[in-house]
Amino acid sequence: MKRTPLLNSALSEVIATLGHGDMLVIGDAGLPIPAGPQRIDLAITRDLPRFVDVLEVVLSEMQVENVVVASELAGRNPAVAERIPTLLGTTPVTAISHEEFKLLTRSARAVVRTGECSPYANIILRAGVVF
Repeated sequence: MKRTPLLNSALSEVIATLGHGDMLVIGDAGLPIPAGPQRIDLAITRDLPRFVDVLEVVLSEMQVENVVVASELAGRNPAVAERIPTLLGTTPVTAISHEEFKLLTRSARAVVRTGECSPYANIILRAGVVF
């Protein structure tokens, strides 16, 4: 049995196979998922699991170089927007329009769908290296 918090085998496998610069998306229940990336659907019901909870566990496993969020997040969902920097520490954050964000998800290795039902609770994590 694993000693780290992440128990979902599909998500754990994706993280283990990421290379430098690969992107992993964690999205709310409404984020459209393009046909290309692997879909990891964790949503059980409305707000279960929450976006922030999934992000926190993923960050315990994944080396993140930088992240991308939608510029609309801060104004439309301040609770999530304020929580992200506390989880990321000094990791650089870039904000782009939600439309640009959705286009960028096409290049992701995987998209994780949460049960989050608050607006713009989405993030792109770009893999870093541990050396």
